[in-house]
Amino acid sequence: MTAMLEMRGVSKAFAGVEALRDVNFTVEAGQIHALVGENGAGKSTLMKVLSGVYPYGSYQGTIVFDGEARRFRDVNDSEALGIIIIHQELALIPLTSIAENIFLSHPPARFGVIDRDTVYRRTLELLQQVGLREPPDTPVGDLGIGKQQLVEIAKALSKRVRLLILDEPTASLNEADSAALLDRLIAFRNQGIASILISHKLNEVARVADRITVLRDGVTVDSIDCRAEGVDEQRIVRSMVNRDLDRRFPEREAHIGDTVLEVTDWSVNDPLHPERQAIRNVDFHVRHGEVVGIAGLMGAGRTEFAMSLFGRAWGTGISGRVAIDGREVALSSVPEAIEEGLAYVTEDRKQLGLILADDVRSNVTLASLGQVATRGVIDDIRELKIANDYREQMQIRCSDVYQETATLSGGNQQKVVLSKWLMTDPKVLILDEPTRGIDIGAKYEIYRIINQLAAAGKGIVVISSELPELLGICDRIVVMNDGAFVGEFDRADASQERIMHAIMRDMSRRNGMAAGGAQAGGAPR
Repeated sequence: MTAMLEMRGVSKAFAGVEALRDVNFTVEAGQIHALVGENGAGKSTLMKVLSGVYPYGSYQGTIVFDGEARRFRDVNDSEALGIIIIHQELALIPLTSIAENIFLSHPPARFGVIDRDTVYRRTLELLQQVGLREPPDTPVGDLGIGKQQLVEIAKALSKRVRLLILDEPTASLNEADSAALLDRLIAFRNQGIASILISHKLNEVARVADRITVLRDGVTVDSIDCRAEGVDEQRIVRSMVNRDLDRRFPEREAHIGDTVLEVTDWSVNDPLHPERQAIRNVDFHVRHGEVVGIAGLMGAGRTEFAMSLFGRAWGTGISGRVAIDGREVALSSVPEAIEEGLAYVTEDRKQLGLILADDVRSNVTLASLGQVATRGVIDDIRELKIANDYREQMQIRCSDVYQETATLSGGNQQKVVLSKWLMTDPKVLILDEPTRGIDIGAKYEIYRIINQLAAAGKGIVVISSELPELLGICDRIVVMNDGAFVGEFDRADASQERIMHAIMRDMSRRNGMAAGGAQAGGAPR
């Protein structure tokens, strides 16, 4: 096959620090080329060079597309040739419709007036191509994240995409939505559309990639032709981190004690639809030194359950009882939850977990200002010492604690969030998608920290959409579906098949109940 894209000898530096060094990268027409590496390896920088975010003249090297050297001044230049990039943070406007989002930058027009009939018709065609059945006038904010990802792909197709760049497209998706998206890439390949897939999920890379390129510290360290050699995940990991990871999950010997958190008959209504019960009569417990996983599909209610516990930060009409170390507590506000020994690490660290424009020091102490203040005035020396202690303890890689948090890698940002909550000295730590969007090496470090916290007697709750992760680090896994727990497995008995079977069995039961109610003349609820 002929090369559609060649990037030759690409180098890029920031303030004298090399982000890319003499990188060569080739994509053939109709090929899925995976680009992998740890955070900070240079993957996003290389794609920003390709797409024109970093214009010609700001880097060294040559970009050849369709046999001609290209000098992209901005994103518009690359998009004009059909090179479209979809970033991990989706560029959609929630309050506008699917059709408006797709054609926002290039609406069909007649005599200077937007042709809404054409917009609607073309949107229907594009949605059919990506497998979405929603009406074009549906507000994007009403869609789940998986469907929003498909809207982004439909937007790319509207620009006559020939080379699609996807940066961590499945990081926020459950397994079903991830599989659907990967199937879509395979369909595009069959249509001659090439894709560059940036992902930390090596099982997904192995499933769809024709070629894999590994970057480390801005240098190409390996390139694998999957059609000729097959995919060896250990080889990829070794190339990424420059060492062997004999085990994806660190070993741990569990020492489980008495119950630290017990939740009884917990029910929560949806704050936007108060008539709908989102969490239904849940019983749940965690013991000292235990790591408990909560599995479930997207929309099962896992995050809503966690946030409703954490100071009633989500939900209305909340009822039920909570006890910590055998003593019933109210947890009626976030400060009260923190005071009682509960901490919650949000799934959205950038929007809800950190103040990105602030430095590491301020983020670490944010939830515990009383510990670094005297009569309401922050003691800078004490704050600096505590922040440096956590930097060393958590192995946060930064120039110093005055570095802006936004400039850290995803893994180091997550360590800052963890430090913030560990400073509150919690008895129970709820971790919501703790390794989302971070690389394999950083994941291993997060797992190691979880093990250390469990060994110290903390009760740990892990919410994750990655079943192998839950199976690898948890002592016990409970399964949630439609706001209720529908299964529970000890570590020795748990498997992906048994977890998914519990979910599917409950869904079938509910569908049967709804059908029975409809046949009896009742309206399903």
